[in-house]
Amino acid sequence: MDIASLYDQKLTSAEQAAGYLNDNDNLILGMSVAMPPALMQGVATALTQRQLEKINLYYMHGTQALCDTLLVPELADQVTPRPLFMSGHDREALKKLPQRNMLEFVPATFHQVGRLLTETIEPHCFMVTVSPMDKHGYFSLGTNADYGASVIRKAKRVIVEVNENMPRTFGECSVHISEVDAIIENHTPLIEIAAKPPGRTDALIAEQIVSHIHDGDTLQMGVGGVPNAVLSYLTQHKNLGLHSELFSPAMVDLIKAGVMNGRFKNWMQHKHVFTLALGDKAMYDFMDDNPSIVGYPASWVNNPNIIQKNRNMVSVNAAIEVDLTGQINAEQLAGHPFSGTGGQLDFVRGAYASNGGRSFIALHSTAKQGSLSRIVPQLQGGAVTDPRMDTQFVVTEYGCADMKGLSLPQRAKALIGIAHPQFRDELSAKAQALGLL
Repeated sequence: MDIASLYDQKLTSAEQAAGYLNDNDNLILGMSVAMPPALMQGVATALTQRQLEKINLYYMHGTQALCDTLLVPELADQVTPRPLFMSGHDREALKKLPQRNMLEFVPATFHQVGRLLTETIEPHCFMVTVSPMDKHGYFSLGTNADYGASVIRKAKRVIVEVNENMPRTFGECSVHISEVDAIIENHTPLIEIAAKPPGRTDALIAEQIVSHIHDGDTLQMGVGGVPNAVLSYLTQHKNLGLHSELFSPAMVDLIKAGVMNGRFKNWMQHKHVFTLALGDKAMYDFMDDNPSIVGYPASWVNNPNIIQKNRNMVSVNAAIEVDLTGQINAEQLAGHPFSGTGGQLDFVRGAYASNGGRSFIALHSTAKQGSLSRIVPQLQGGAVTDPRMDTQFVVTEYGCADMKGLSLPQRAKALIGIAHPQFRDELSAKAQALGLL
């Protein structure tokens, strides 16, 4: 059968596609931009009409469409959400659920997620947004190789939502029609995230990090004002490389300017490596059919053993709080999940293990309009994202402290030195009470 006929044979509606699910199945959804809105509505309709009684839902970084369909209170007794990374949309949905524990967070470092969702957790069904099929019969995962490139090969049933707005990307993003059980079409605009202009504090932190970035370095940048500010300050650098969990709009400007070209990468030279992309339409259009931008699964991109193959690897990520011994919490507030482990520790370890590599954790010195210090005697969030022995540079607007090789008293002094001045005396007293000073 030719591929056009095979496509027509597998083409169906979202409501019919929901029929591929059985009660108590593990349904895995594509992440973020790749989360399929029409398919989620089809599953929600099947649950509402009791054509389907109950499902377990696995995903990362939920969208508004997810919250409007499968995370509604009316389906709380039928859907068990188990996110491995939470977004702001997930947090809002959680507030509306009858009980907080109805959303069951799964801790996982990003490079292990593909394995968890194919080995530890049985992948009964995978639903994801893809680009249109090409003349050879291949769809593309586009913005999201992440765990999708792993799960789509192992799931018992694969249902794709074709969207003409999803860019076609290279690397390990291709999916042949023979690997797909059902197809629906839904040409809706992709979700977009507008980056907020960096604030003054972001700029002060970024300036310090940029002073440690050299021509020819390979970069990984996390989410937030500081990484965006860092990228905006690199326009005079030369021959930068990219090996990053996230591909973002600020990177497009550097690629277009020839600043980021991968010329001196010793691993995947001249290729801009990513595992997920989140930005605006202009960025998605730039990615489309661009052979220099390659997406690979997080099990590869985020593997510390792969990351360290890049010489002079620089990792920049954000944190919620850091304690006086150098432990980093980047995922939890007041004992409850706020985001997730994600790939931060993957890159903290991989970058430091790189020949000439550096790892930076950036955070504002205070929170809640200056009323709380984010450098704390002991972590308040209840989770350690980066163990103290892995932390290298910690940066606030008041300075940059290198934790490597420091004793506990030296660490406490260094971190107090980059805390907000109004909290330094209090932190010193707490450090003494803890026996650190």
